[in-house]
This record gives sequence, C-alpha cells and structure tokens, in this order.
Amino acid sequence: MKELLLDFYERLGISPAMAKDLEAITFGVIIGLLAFIFWMVSKRIFRLIFLNVSKRTKSKFDDFLVKNKIPETLSLFPPLFLLIGFLPQSLNSFPLLQEPLASILEILGAIFTILLIRRLLNSVKDFFKTLKNFKDKPIDSYIQVIMIFVWFVGVMFIFSILSGKDIGTFLATLGALSAVILLIFKDSILGFVASIQVTVNDTVRIGDWITMKSYNADGDVIEINLSTVKVQNFDNTITSIPTYKLVSDSFVNWRGMSESGGRRIKRSLLIRVSSITFVEDQQLQELEKIERIADYIRQRKEDIEVENRANKTDKSLLLNGRNMTNIGLFRRYALDYLKNHPEINKDLTVMVRQLAPTSEGVPLEVYVFVKDKVWVNYERIMSDIFDHLLAAIPYFKLECFEYASGSKFPNNQKQ
Repeated sequence: MKELLLDFYERLGISPAMAKDLEAITFGVIIGLLAFIFWMVSKRIFRLIFLNVSKRTKSKFDDFLVKNKIPETLSLFPPLFLLIGFLPQSLNSFPLLQEPLASILEILGAIFTILLIRRLLNSVKDFFKTLKNFKDKPIDSYIQVIMIFVWFVGVMFIFSILSGKDIGTFLATLGALSAVILLIFKDSILGFVASIQVTVNDTVRIGDWITMKSYNADGDVIEINLSTVKVQNFDNTITSIPTYKLVSDSFVNWRGMSESGGRRIKRSLLIRVSSITFVEDQQLQELEKIERIADYIRQRKEDIEVENRANKTDKSLLLNGRNMTNIGLFRRYALDYLKNHPEINKDLTVMVRQLAPTSEGVPLEVYVFVKDKVWVNYERIMSDIFDHLLAAIPYFKLECFEYASGSKFPNNQKQ
C-alpha cells in the first residue's frame, strides 16, 4: 500500500521527497482510521459477548464485569496493538517522531493495563461484597493495597520508557529514598497493617454498631478501606475515622449485644434514706393486697413470727427480732414484676439489687436484658418498666430522691 501511495503522488507531479512525506502521512492517517474502526467494532463485539455470557450464567461476577466496563476496556487493546505494530514504521520519513510516538503508545499500553486491572479488581470487590462470608470484611483495604502496588509498578514502567533506562535503576534510586517514601505513605502503611489486625482479630466488621467518643462517632460501620473507616451515625451524618485509630484508640463495639439474647438495662432508682422503715402490721395488711407479693409476704410473716416466738423476742419495740422493711418488699415486688414481664429474657440475668448508699440516697438497681434489641423498641420497654416502678414506689411508703425546688417550699419567699 505504501508503494501504491508513493506511486500515486509521483504521478501527480509531486517531487519524490514530498511524495514520500505525503505517503507517510497518508498511511499514518489510514492506520489511525483503521484503529478507530477496530475500536468501534471490538467494543461492540466484546460487549455483546459479555452480555450474552452474563445472561446465560447464574454467577453475578460477569454482571459486575459488565457494570465496571471491562468490555469497553478490553476494546482499547486491539486498536492499540494495530497502532504499535504499524504507526511508527509508517513514519519513515520522520525519524525524529518514530521513537517518541513508540514511547507514547507503550505508555498508553501501560495506562490501559492499569485501568483494566483496576476495573477487574473493582469487579472482584463488588462480587465479594455479595457473598455472605465476605460482607463484613474490609475488602476495600485489600483492593487498595493491590492497586497501590499496581500503580507503583506502572509508574516505574512509564518512567523507564520515558528515560530509556531499565526499572532496576529506578528501584535502586527508590531504595535511597525509602525514608521519604515511608513518610509519604505513612497513613497508607498504618492503615494496611491496621486492616490486617482488624480482620485477624475480628475487631470491627462492616455493619457493626460502634461508638468512638473521640471522633463523635456513634452508628453503623458502612465502609472499611485502607485509610478510613466510615461510620453512619444515627442522625445520618457520616464520620470518617483513620483505620489505624481502631487499633491505637479505644472504642465500643456493640456487636456482642446484637448477637446475644438481649440488650441490657442497668439503671437505678434513688430511694430517699429517710423513707426506709420497718413495716408495721397495719401497713403489712395493706401490702398483702398486692397480688404479686401476697404469697411472699404471708410466707415471710409466718417464718418471722415462728423465729421471734422461738427466741422470745420482745416485740413491744419494732426494732427487736426479725422484721420486714418497705424497701425489701419493694425490691421483691420489682423482681417479681420483671420475672413476669413478657419482654424480659429470663435465660439471662434478672436482678434487682441494692447498691452502696450515696449522698443522694440508696440506689436500687434494675439489671435485666430486653429481648428486643432494636433501639426504639428497647427504649420504649425500658420506659414502660420504670414508669411502673416509679408509680409503685408510693404504695410502699418510699420516696425517690430529688433536689428540692421552689415548689417544695411555698412559704420560702423573699421578704
């Protein structure tokens, strides 16, 4: 074809030197047009092949290949090979352009290869995220590490093409600059090591609810990559935490609660000390009307009377011998109420205990686990429980502690 073009231009009366230049330019344009046609045809062919394969197979991997434009990327290589094979040789009349053009085409080949690997890795990442065993794993971190290595090799190859030196020379130079490189990629290296530690130790998974006060993070982990962990807070804001901070700093992971049989309630009622008394017979008769503890009161009353008679206790003073207290009966009532509550998990700890007295009263702590772990439902159940217990306290002649306000002292006015 080159000879035909040269002969054509010479017949037009163009000088041999000019005809040779025009022949080279025309042949280059023809190669360029053929490359463009190759690209259009190969793009259509590759896309049809991948679409047909994805429709016939049950695997989702080929669907992700199409989604990440693998067919379009593969279609770049046939025209590139055509250009590399013919374009530099067509410019014999322009020797100064041949070597730079060949270098540019090789660099394009390196860039297209990096692009292909990147899209393949994205397809692998998307596919793994659909698998149950990998849904909560930091796949992004591993993909990013591989891509850093790919970009490193690709950039070295491009520098080698531009300078005309082999890659070994650049690697030797990088050895001397290793300290600078470590400083530049410090966060990436720390993030990579942290990702491995997080995965091996199973510290955090995608979907875990974590709380990290130093970053005001309180929500679900939606992404773990090389540099950051993204947490979607309950107000729908996104908090980004450096990955290595999950290893160096403290945080709370609520996964254990989510996987357990219930969500814990650990809250206290503060009972005013001055309201705690022994229960007299008249009050005891009133409390026996409470069905939940009626049998308990009768049994305890019999046991106490038997022991007091055996010991010939002088009951003219209530302090002598054994007695029941209003706080003890209320504690028993609260325990029985919780054990019969349909939302409480009876297989886990159900306890109402008295803590050490404080300047604000005697804490009576409720320690139970709610079956429903959904936050809204959990708060509703806990509120219902304490609504009932707070309303029940006056029946036992007990009082909750609260700081005095102006309404408590109506006569305490300024003179």
